[in-house]
Amino acid sequence: MTPLPILHSAVTIMTPLLLAASGGLFTERAGMLNIALEGLLLTGAFAAILCGHFTGSAALGVLAAILSALALAALQGIITLKLKANAFITGLAANLFAAGMTVVLSYRIFATRGVVSPGGVPGLRTFTIPVLEGIPALGDVFSGHTWYVYASWVLLFISWVVLYKTPFGFRLRACERHSPALVSLGLKPGAYRFAAFLISGFTCGLGGSFLSLNLGVFIPNISAGKGWIALVIIFFGNRRPLGLLIAAFVFSLAEAFSNYAQGVLAMPADFILAIPYIFTLLVMIGVSVFTKRGHDVRKH
Repeated sequence: MTPLPILHSAVTIMTPLLLAASGGLFTERAGMLNIALEGLLLTGAFAAILCGHFTGSAALGVLAAILSALALAALQGIITLKLKANAFITGLAANLFAAGMTVVLSYRIFATRGVVSPGGVPGLRTFTIPVLEGIPALGDVFSGHTWYVYASWVLLFISWVVLYKTPFGFRLRACERHSPALVSLGLKPGAYRFAAFLISGFTCGLGGSFLSLNLGVFIPNISAGKGWIALVIIFFGNRRPLGLLIAAFVFSLAEAFSNYAQGVLAMPADFILAIPYIFTLLVMIGVSVFTKRGHDVRKH
């Protein structure tokens, strides 16, 4: 088997990670670690399949996913910023709420706590890129994906423009270390941080809808730790859009290899499935060590 199918699969797997990390980048640059990305993805995934089933429209499913994730992100932002709750606690609560809510609603509406396969949900079309189709390797890897894949790249570019080329992005980044300067200018850091929460809700809602609509079903814990991996991607990518793209692809390549290895390597399936998470753990350790050494060097 050539590596091209693995690379093609990695590009698809990268999509929800890249969307979640793009939104999480805004909250991170605003000075807040948003650990609710997992719950936002899960909420969007369930809302998409639910609305898609009752309306028969994938577009309305995507809209429902975005609105539901926005609502949860707004609630998290209000509790964190207005009520001065600990951001880590509110993020953890959002994750637990999403995990419990989706199971309860799944049982109430579809009478199952397992796989929800309601039918009537339109499948996602794939698109070819004529410019790349005739180019060996590039066409095989980057063409033939759903619109989500290409939208995630566009949104990442828009994120770069917003963060580094607009007054909004400059002020949002100032919230991390220079919020008193914003206050002295008559601006409200809390408003920019709340906007960051909403942006993370939008991108995670979109990413969650991809998880369920791409399969046509909802599975409990369908996000499968992707929100947590997105957090690692943010730091592994040095908190910059281009770094996010590279880091997301590296992590996706590990998962794509894991999927391929199940039918090839004579190893226990549980270990093979754990490859992406082992890789994530090793990266977290590496980033932590590198960051600590950097701080020590700066002190001396």
